[in-house]
Amino acid sequence: MKIYFLLPLALLFGCRCVKSYNNNVQNGKQLLKDVEVLSSDAYEGRKTGTAGAEKARKYIESRFKRIKLLPFPNLEKYEQSFSFTDNNNKNATGKNVIGYIPGKTDEVIVISAHYDHLGIINNEIYNGADDNASGIAGILRIADYYTKVKPNHTLVFAAFDAGEQGWKGSRAFVANSPVPLSKIALNLNLDMISHNDQGILYAAGTFSHPELRGYITSTNPELKILFGHDNPKQKVDDWTDQSDQGAFAAVRIPFIYFGVEDHKDYHKPTDKFESINQTFFLNAANAILSITDNIDKQRDLKAIYREKLLMKK
Repeated sequence: MKIYFLLPLALLFGCRCVKSYNNNVQNGKQLLKDVEVLSSDAYEGRKTGTAGAEKARKYIESRFKRIKLLPFPNLEKYEQSFSFTDNNNKNATGKNVIGYIPGKTDEVIVISAHYDHLGIINNEIYNGADDNASGIAGILRIADYYTKVKPNHTLVFAAFDAGEQGWKGSRAFVANSPVPLSKIALNLNLDMISHNDQGILYAAGTFSHPELRGYITSTNPELKILFGHDNPKQKVDDWTDQSDQGAFAAVRIPFIYFGVEDHKDYHKPTDKFESINQTFFLNAANAILSITDNIDKQRDLKAIYREKLLMKK
C-alpha cells in the first residue's frame, strides 16, 4: 500500500518546477538549437570515427561543461573510449560522453541517447536530426533542469557513440560502467523524439515492468504517449534490442525507451533540422522531462520492483 500512496504525491508535487521550466521560452530555444547545430552540414553526419563525430563530441562536452555536469574521476574528462568491430568487420574506436549529477541517494538512473549517425554516403550528408540529435538535445534538457533542482537519484547522462554500429557504445558502457550495475535502477533512453505528425510518442519497456506506467503521463492534448513495442512475442515490433536500452535490458536493468515509429526521412539524407516537427518535439521533450521528474520523486525505485515480485508470489 505504501507505494501506491506515494505515487500520487510524487505526481502532485513533482510537476510545479518542471512546468515552469518547460514554459520557459529560452529553454525551448536551446532544445531546438542543440538539434540544429548537431544536425548541420558542418558535422557531416557524425559517423563514428570521423571528424564530424569528433566535432559532435566536443559540442556535447561543451554543453556538459556549461550545464555543470560532473565527470567521473576514472574517465578522461567526460570521455569513455572503447574498441569494437564495426559493420565492415574492421577494428574501430568509439568514445562515449558521460557526466553525472549526484542525488540524495546513490541509486542511479542512467539517461541516455546515441549521438552518432550515418555520415556521408554517395556524397550526400545524412544529418540525422531526428536520429538522434533529437535524443541528445532531450538529455541535455533534462540535465540542465536537474542542475537547478537536486534530484533524489544520482543521474548519469550518457551520450553513446557507435549506436549505428550495433549499439556498441551502450554495450561498452554496461561492460565498464563508471557506477556499479547493482546501483542502476533504471535506464531512460531517448532515440528519435522529434518527428511524428500524429503527435504520438512511444514509451516502450513497461511490458516487463507495468508498475512504471503510473509515472508515464501527459496532460498535453497535442501529445499521445502510447505503450507498446516491447512484447518479445511480437519479434519485429519489439524494440527492446533496437536501441541503446538493449544493453541494459540484457543485464536485467529495467528501461523506458522514448521514441517514434519509423518515418519517411528515417535513415535518409532528408532527416534534417527542417524536417522535424518542432511543436511535437517540444511537447515530447517537455513530457519526457516531466515523466523523469515523476520517476525521480519515487525515492526507492527498486522498492517498486520488489513489490512487484512479492505480488507475484
